[in-house]
Amino acid sequence: MKYKTGDWRAFRPVVDQKRCVNCLLCWIYCPDGAIVRLEKYIDVNYDYCKGCGICANECPVKCILMVEEKR
Repeated sequence: MKYKTGDWRAFRPVVDQKRCVNCLLCWIYCPDGAIVRLEKYIDVNYDYCKGCGICANECPVKCILMVEEKR
């Protein structure tokens, strides 16, 4: 990705890695490609995350929580 677009979000996704079942639905549905697949879990690249909440909405175990962005 060329342009970092995550600097204006109001909410950020926070992943509870202990509850994540690694289904990768968040990775599939993220429109910005901000979900990063690592070996045993996922992470969020906040440089590209716009805070849309699609990842949290699609998560079947609700391990992604949208929290207010602190500036």
